[in-house]
Formats: sequence, structure tokens, C-alpha cells
Amino acid sequence: MHRLQFHYTLSRDSSPALVRNPLIDLLQAVSGQGSISAGARALGLSYRHVWGELKRWENELGNELVVWEKGQSARLTEFGAKLMWAERQAQARLAPQIEALRAELERTYAQAFDDSVHVVTLYASHDEALSALREYALQQAYTQTQGQLHLDIRFTGSVDAIRALNEGRCEMAGFHTLLDSGAKTLTERTYKPLLKPGLHKIIGFAQRTQGLMVARGNPLGLHSLQDIAERQARFANRALGTGTRVVLDELLTRAATPAASIKGYEHTEPSHAAVANAVAAGQFDAGLGIAAAAQGAGLDFVPLAEERYHLVCLKSALTQATTLALLQLLKMPEWQSTMESIPGYKALQSGEVLAMRRVLPWWDYRQKKVHASTALSR
Repeated sequence: MHRLQFHYTLSRDSSPALVRNPLIDLLQAVSGQGSISAGARALGLSYRHVWGELKRWENELGNELVVWEKGQSARLTEFGAKLMWAERQAQARLAPQIEALRAELERTYAQAFDDSVHVVTLYASHDEALSALREYALQQAYTQTQGQLHLDIRFTGSVDAIRALNEGRCEMAGFHTLLDSGAKTLTERTYKPLLKPGLHKIIGFAQRTQGLMVARGNPLGLHSLQDIAERQARFANRALGTGTRVVLDELLTRAATPAASIKGYEHTEPSHAAVANAVAAGQFDAGLGIAAAAQGAGLDFVPLAEERYHLVCLKSALTQATTLALLQLLKMPEWQSTMESIPGYKALQSGEVLAMRRVLPWWDYRQKKVHASTALSR
């Protein structure tokens, strides 16, 4: 079975919507003109090129396409004729769908040539509010040009998101940390090597609640990570590199609860929703996640901790039209009200450019200077 691939071209000229393979054009020319040389002239190609392409296609498809007999006109083989028939059948049936696809592609590409349309590529830890922001942005007019903002969001782990930013694969990254996470913690060891003052800028976005997602009615009475360990409840974890895995490990350290005491600690799911669905299906008794995911799966939610969800970009991006458009959108009261309608969320300095030391305590230079002055005085 040979697989099909589709390609399209960009042009200033108006042309009919066609999905054709160049082989079909070759066969049609040779069949209609009665020879390779005449078919080549009709296509404006050389004899050598047409002959070589036909041979290449015969090798590719494993069947002969044209019969050459000395003194007679070239004609298609039965296989070649069936290819022509299949093309006619497909074109007759699919012409409306092809035209609709072309029109949709043209509408999408038209935005690339519109200076009032902005696209921000954002790699981020999975978040319900970001998904809502993407939909909200499509409905809004903003800035003086009344343009549109499109969020091209790729959900990944928090660590991978910041790495993508540093490697130039996106303009913005999203990650989250515990609201009260301090210095010399797992959070610092995870994110400090990836973020540099003077290079990166933090943008406020949201405060959200992380907690245990448990079956309706919480039949095992799980209210803490210690309960998970003591009652050997089956736990669905998140993968290394995700912000929620960092949050879990830091909470376990605070609770003096070894990871080895959590049954299922090694089992990972790719998202909050996947953890919630696994609990709802009875495969696990609990998992750490956000309230919106628990509600979506019909589960109960036991709050454990508050966290900040940050956006981060390079300092050089702050003057770009795409970033300015995003900041303005984040500051809209209507958007902040929309976000706060999501369970477990509230706006927190949304759209504000923040100094790292305000939100990431290990970058507090004032504190360092105090320590240095104290040391000198001794």
C-alpha cells in the first residue's frame, strides 16, 4: 500500500484549487500526445527529463507505466491507465473538499501578511488558564490597531519550557512554583540554573491551588501526603521535568515524607487531566493536580498548597509588538474575571513585568548584600 502526501504552494496569482501529482500530468501528456517527445513539448519539458521521471516513478511504484514499442505510439500500461482513472474519480468526488481546504489555508495565511495580527509561541507547563487565554485572545480586539493575538501554545514540562525559551524555540515560557518556596529548596536547584537576571524577565500571570484529586466523597479520607503514605493509597505521579513533580517533591520534603513511602511514586501521567482520569477510572486513589482538572473528571479536591504561575521571556522581547500585545491582554479586567471563574485560580499581577527577586527569592540581591556586609563587619 502506497501512502499519499499533500503539498501546497504560496503564490500571488489566483489559481484553481488543485491537488495533483506531477506523475498524472506526465501520463496525461504522453497518453494524449502519443509519444514521450510530444508529451514533453506540451509540458515545456525536455525529453530526457520526462523519460527519467517516468522511469523513476516505475521504480518507486514497482509497476510499468508506459509501453514503448518500436514504430508505434507510446501508450499507458493497464496500471498507468488505472492511475489516471483513480485520479479522475478522486478529483470528481473531492473537488468541493479541496476547494474548502484551499480557502481555509488562504484565510490562515492571510494573517501572516497582516501587520495587525501577532502570534506568540509559548511553551508552558499544562495550565487550564492558558488554554482559556488562547480562546479569549481569539475573540478580542486590542491595542490601538485593533489587531488580534494568537497564542501558539505547546504544553510541556516546566523545565523543558524554559529550555525551549533559552534555545530560541519560543518567545515565552510558562512555569510554576510554590507561593512560599524559599532559598535552598528543590525549586531553587531546579530553576536557578535556567534563569538569569539581566537576561530573563518574569511576567505575572496567576495564582492557583494544587491539591489531592480523590474519588468523590474521599472514601479513604486522604487529606495530606502523610495520609497517602500511611494508608498506602495508590498515587499517580507526574514525570521528571514537570513543575508539579517539583512541587510534589518539595511538599514531601516539608512533610518529612520519603518519596519511597508513596505507593505509585514511580508511575507517571502526562498531564493534570490524565492524572484525574486515572483516579476517576479507579486505577489510582489520588494524584496531585489542580482543582479544574479534578472538577472536570468529577472528583473531589483537597487543597494542599498555593503556587504562582509565571510567564518568562527574554528581556529583549519586552519591546516586541507580540509581547506588548500579550501584556495588554493579560491586564484586561474582562480576562482576569474570566480566569477567576476557573476553579482554583485568581489573577496575580497579571501582565506585570516583575523583578526576579520579587517572585524568586534566591535572586534577592539585597539579601546577599546584607549577608556580605555582616561578614565584613566581623
